[in-house]
Amino acid sequence: MSQRQQGGGLIIFATFLCGIVLSQMPLPEFIGWARPEWVAMILIYWVIALPQSVGVGSGFVAGLVLDVIRGSVLGANALALTIVAYIAMTLYRRMRVFPLWQQSLLVMVLVGIHQLILHWIQMFVGYTGDSLLFLLPALVSALFWSPIFVFLRRIRRTFYVS
Repeated sequence: MSQRQQGGGLIIFATFLCGIVLSQMPLPEFIGWARPEWVAMILIYWVIALPQSVGVGSGFVAGLVLDVIRGSVLGANALALTIVAYIAMTLYRRMRVFPLWQQSLLVMVLVGIHQLILHWIQMFVGYTGDSLLFLLPALVSALFWSPIFVFLRRIRRTFYVS
Protein backbone atom coordinates (compact mmCIF):
# COMPACT_ATOMS: atom_id res chain seq x y z
CA MET A 1 0.00 0.00 0.00
CA SER A 2 2.81 2.43 0.81
CA GLN A 3 4.42 1.76 -2.59
CA ARG A 4 1.24 2.88 -4.30
CA GLN A 5 1.13 6.07 -2.26
CA GLN A 6 4.79 6.84 -2.94
CA GLY A 7 4.36 6.14 -6.65
CA GLY A 8 1.19 8.17 -6.61
CA GLY A 9 3.03 11.11 -5.10
CA LEU A 10 5.65 10.90 -7.84
CA ILE A 11 2.97 10.80 -10.53
CA ILE A 12 1.20 13.82 -9.03
CA PHE A 13 4.53 15.65 -8.81
CA ALA A 14 5.31 14.75 -12.44
CA THR A 15 1.96 16.13 -13.63
CA PHE A 16 2.58 19.39 -11.77
CA LEU A 17 6.06 19.55 -13.26
CA CYS A 18 4.60 19.06 -16.77
CA GLY A 19 2.07 21.81 -16.04
CA ILE A 20 4.84 24.20 -14.98
CA VAL A 21 6.82 23.39 -18.14
CA LEU A 22 3.74 23.95 -20.31
CA SER A 23 3.07 27.26 -18.58
CA GLN A 24 6.58 28.47 -19.46
CA MET A 25 6.78 27.34 -23.08
CA PRO A 26 7.21 30.30 -25.42
CA LEU A 27 4.19 31.21 -27.52
CA PRO A 28 3.74 33.75 -30.31
CA GLU A 29 2.78 37.23 -29.15
CA PHE A 30 -0.81 37.06 -30.42
CA ILE A 31 -1.50 33.78 -28.57
CA GLY A 32 0.27 34.73 -25.34
CA TRP A 33 -2.88 36.20 -23.78
CA ALA A 34 -4.79 32.96 -24.42
CA ARG A 35 -2.38 30.62 -22.61
CA PRO A 36 -4.38 28.17 -20.48
CA GLU A 37 -3.57 28.02 -16.79
CA TRP A 38 -2.10 24.53 -16.83
CA VAL A 39 -1.02 24.42 -13.20
CA ALA A 40 -4.40 25.65 -11.96
CA MET A 41 -6.22 23.02 -14.03
CA ILE A 42 -3.93 20.23 -12.81
CA LEU A 43 -4.41 21.42 -9.23
CA ILE A 44 -8.20 21.46 -9.65
CA TYR A 45 -8.15 17.94 -11.08
CA TRP A 46 -6.06 16.46 -8.28
CA VAL A 47 -8.09 18.25 -5.59
CA ILE A 48 -11.27 16.79 -7.09
CA ALA A 49 -9.78 13.31 -7.54
CA LEU A 50 -7.72 13.03 -4.33
CA PRO A 51 -8.73 15.71 -1.81
CA GLN A 52 -7.05 13.75 1.00
CA SER A 53 -3.65 13.97 -0.76
CA VAL A 54 -3.69 17.23 -2.73
CA GLY A 55 -5.07 20.39 -1.22
CA VAL A 56 -4.35 23.90 -0.12
CA GLY A 57 -0.71 23.16 0.74
CA SER A 58 -0.09 21.75 -2.72
CA GLY A 59 -1.61 24.87 -4.25
CA PHE A 60 0.64 27.06 -2.12
CA VAL A 61 3.82 25.17 -3.07
CA ALA A 62 2.91 25.07 -6.77
CA GLY A 63 2.16 28.80 -6.63
CA LEU A 64 5.50 29.59 -5.00
CA VAL A 65 7.29 27.59 -7.68
CA LEU A 66 5.40 29.52 -10.37
CA ASP A 67 6.27 32.82 -8.71
CA VAL A 68 9.96 31.97 -8.65
CA ILE A 69 10.02 30.68 -12.23
CA ARG A 70 8.00 33.57 -13.67
CA GLY A 71 9.77 36.20 -11.63
CA SER A 72 6.48 37.65 -10.48
CA VAL A 73 5.64 39.12 -7.10
CA LEU A 74 6.54 36.43 -4.58
CA GLY A 75 3.35 34.97 -3.18
CA ALA A 76 0.95 36.18 -5.88
CA ASN A 77 0.44 32.81 -7.57
CA ALA A 78 0.75 31.09 -4.20
CA LEU A 79 -2.17 33.10 -2.83
CA ALA A 80 -4.25 32.66 -5.98
CA LEU A 81 -3.70 28.90 -6.23
CA THR A 82 -4.29 28.47 -2.50
CA ILE A 83 -7.68 30.14 -2.82
CA VAL A 84 -8.51 28.09 -5.93
CA ALA A 85 -7.55 24.87 -4.10
CA TYR A 86 -9.67 25.85 -1.09
CA ILE A 87 -12.73 26.54 -3.23
CA ALA A 88 -12.19 23.31 -5.19
CA MET A 89 -11.90 21.38 -1.91
CA THR A 90 -15.19 22.78 -0.68
CA LEU A 91 -16.89 21.86 -3.97
CA TYR A 92 -15.18 18.58 -4.85
CA ARG A 93 -18.15 16.33 -3.98
CA ARG A 94 -20.39 18.33 -6.27
CA MET A 95 -17.82 18.61 -9.04
CA ARG A 96 -17.36 14.84 -9.15
CA VAL A 97 -20.97 14.29 -10.16
CA PHE A 98 -21.14 17.15 -12.66
CA PRO A 99 -20.91 16.30 -16.35
CA LEU A 100 -17.76 17.55 -18.07
CA TRP A 101 -19.44 20.60 -19.57
CA GLN A 102 -20.55 21.79 -16.12
CA GLN A 103 -17.12 21.06 -14.71
CA SER A 104 -15.69 23.19 -17.53
CA LEU A 105 -17.89 26.10 -16.49
CA LEU A 106 -16.77 25.75 -12.88
CA VAL A 107 -13.14 25.54 -13.99
CA MET A 108 -13.68 28.75 -15.94
CA VAL A 109 -14.94 30.43 -12.76
CA LEU A 110 -12.05 29.06 -10.65
CA VAL A 111 -9.39 30.08 -13.17
CA GLY A 112 -11.16 33.44 -13.50
CA ILE A 113 -10.81 33.89 -9.74
CA HIS A 114 -7.13 32.99 -10.08
CA GLN A 115 -6.69 35.58 -12.82
CA LEU A 116 -8.60 38.25 -10.87
CA ILE A 117 -6.42 37.75 -7.80
CA LEU A 118 -3.26 37.99 -9.90
CA HIS A 119 -4.60 41.10 -11.64
CA TRP A 120 -5.51 42.66 -8.31
CA ILE A 121 -2.00 42.05 -6.93
CA GLN A 122 -0.45 43.42 -10.14
CA MET A 123 -2.61 46.54 -9.77
CA PHE A 124 -1.03 47.24 -6.39
CA VAL A 125 2.46 46.78 -7.81
CA GLY A 126 1.70 48.82 -10.93
CA TYR A 127 2.12 46.21 -13.69
CA THR A 128 -1.45 46.07 -14.94
CA GLY A 129 -3.17 47.00 -18.18
CA ASP A 130 -6.58 48.48 -18.84
CA SER A 131 -8.21 45.66 -20.84
CA LEU A 132 -10.09 42.58 -19.75
CA LEU A 133 -7.82 40.29 -21.77
CA PHE A 134 -6.40 38.97 -18.50
CA LEU A 135 -9.60 36.86 -18.20
CA LEU A 136 -9.05 35.11 -21.55
CA PRO A 137 -7.06 32.23 -19.97
CA ALA A 138 -10.16 31.35 -17.96
CA LEU A 139 -12.16 30.76 -21.14
CA VAL A 140 -9.33 28.86 -22.82
CA SER A 141 -8.80 26.73 -19.72
CA ALA A 142 -12.49 25.82 -19.75
CA LEU A 143 -12.14 24.70 -23.36
CA PHE A 144 -9.10 22.56 -22.47
CA TRP A 145 -10.67 21.08 -19.32
CA SER A 146 -12.31 18.03 -20.94
CA PRO A 147 -9.15 16.62 -22.58
CA ILE A 148 -7.06 17.46 -19.49
CA PHE A 149 -9.58 15.73 -17.24
CA VAL A 150 -9.69 12.60 -19.40
CA PHE A 151 -5.88 12.51 -19.74
CA LEU A 152 -5.22 12.91 -16.00
CA ARG A 153 -7.92 10.38 -15.11
CA ARG A 154 -6.28 7.87 -17.45
CA ILE A 155 -2.91 8.52 -15.80
CA ARG A 156 -4.45 8.11 -12.35
CA ARG A 157 -6.07 4.80 -13.28
CA THR A 158 -3.08 3.45 -15.19
CA PHE A 159 -0.64 4.04 -12.33
CA TYR A 160 -3.17 3.26 -9.56
CA VAL A 161 -2.79 6.67 -7.93
CA SER A 162 -4.96 6.75 -4.82
